[in-house]
Amino acid sequence: MAEKLGITLPIEMADAIKARVEAGLYGSTSKAMRAAVRALLRDEEEHEERLAAIRARVRQSLVDPRPSLTGGEVPKHLNSLYSEHQS
Repeated sequence: MAEKLGITLPIEMADAIKARVEAGLYGSTSKAMRAAVRALLRDEEEHEERLAAIRARVRQSLVDPRPSLTGGEVPKHLNSLYSEHQS
C-alpha cells in the first residue's frame, strides 16, 4: 500500500532531486524521495541506538563500585595500590 503526499521543498532540494533522477540515479522523484525517507529513518534509528549505548554506559558508571577519583587524586590512589602490591 502507498499513500500519495504533496510536499513543498526549497528550490535547491527540488533541483537536487531532479538532477539525480535526470542522472539516472533514481527512476523517478518518488523513488528518490523514498530513498531519502529511508535514509532519514535509518539515521534516526542509528542515533537512538547510539543514545541507548551512551545511556547504558552512564548507568553502568553510576553503579560502578570503584571509587570516584578526581584527576588530582588518581596518582595518589595509584601509588597506594602500587605500595600495597610491593608489600
